[in-house]
Amino acid sequence: MAQTTDSDEDTDLPRRKWKQDPDGVRSNILQVAREIFAQKGLSGTRIDEIASRTSTSKRMIYYYFVDKEGLYREVLADAYRQTREAEDALELTGLPPEMALRKLAEFTFENHRRSQDFIRLVMIENIHEAHHMPDSEKISGENSSAISMLDVIYANGVAQGIFRPGLTAVELHWHISALSYFNVSNRATFSHIFGGELFDEAGQATLRQHVGDMILRMVLV
Repeated sequence: MAQTTDSDEDTDLPRRKWKQDPDGVRSNILQVAREIFAQKGLSGTRIDEIASRTSTSKRMIYYYFVDKEGLYREVLADAYRQTREAEDALELTGLPPEMALRKLAEFTFENHRRSQDFIRLVMIENIHEAHHMPDSEKISGENSSAISMLDVIYANGVAQGIFRPGLTAVELHWHISALSYFNVSNRATFSHIFGGELFDEAGQATLRQHVGDMILRMVLV
């Protein structure tokens, strides 16, 4: 009977983990890949580097995602999905329309601020002209949840005579996203030119409130 050496057991550990917890392994790969892609982009990232920082092997990465571009696409889809899930977890039902809209706008600002790798991924994919974005049917559900939420809030506000008619949920989503996105995407250059005061905790709290103020002033009668 052949003996099992310590080195054999060590080599087999990633395989055991893959068999025992495939979802956990896949999630670990996506998390590590997200960090590296956000830092280095698609072309600057190597699968070897991702594998070295995960609990699995390079072979398993290819097993789950086929190639680097397939992994990158899944990272994008997962990043959008996590953002929408965080929005869906907000308790907005039953709130007055103006309060619900402010809460969603300020949440988006804060969530983007604390998910800077997501913004960097979006920045990189815009450079690529959205060439690697997942198929629309794969992410439309996650995206439409945000639009549906805004649609309900805005429709309730119009029906109650609080919000002016003539706007759409997509427009509101654009304005909220634009303000929240710029805060992260242009932080380095903006603070280099004007200083970093707006990016400390007090400055960010002020900007977050201003985002809510601006969105409300745009829709209020």
